[in-house]
Amino acid sequence: MSSAMQQLYQQVILDHSRQRSGYGELDQPQGESFQVNPTCGDECRVQVRLDGRRLGQLGWTGRGCSISQASLSIMHEMLEGESIDDAEELGELFRELMHARGKELEPQKQEQLEDLSAFTGVAQYPARIKCALLGWMALRDAIIQAQHG
Repeated sequence: MSSAMQQLYQQVILDHSRQRSGYGELDQPQGESFQVNPTCGDECRVQVRLDGRRLGQLGWTGRGCSISQASLSIMHEMLEGESIDDAEELGELFRELMHARGKELEPQKQEQLEDLSAFTGVAQYPARIKCALLGWMALRDAIIQAQHG
């Protein structure tokens, strides 16, 4: 990965960690999940309200490193209003990226990730992968709770 690309990716993560999309609690969520990364202390609470098979509302709160906060922000931007199936598919794709250990996925998949591509470099550091995936674990759990609640 070129240093120009690394700088761009770092800027995306920093921007999202400062300007957090979707930060805040929902009124009467149908599902919510609180997750903690015991390794570093990052924590988040993800709340959802479903609209049929869509994520009608998605909100989150939490504290932690710029990686966990940016991942939650981008997750909100990309998924609020989208179908649960699309959310699950994007979550799987993001997990695939995190397990690629810093290598980009095939171009079509990389394009689907949009701003999540910024986390390509993060995947080189195993201790940071949990930070990036924390909110996605909470989202999956919150959706399950909302569907069965």
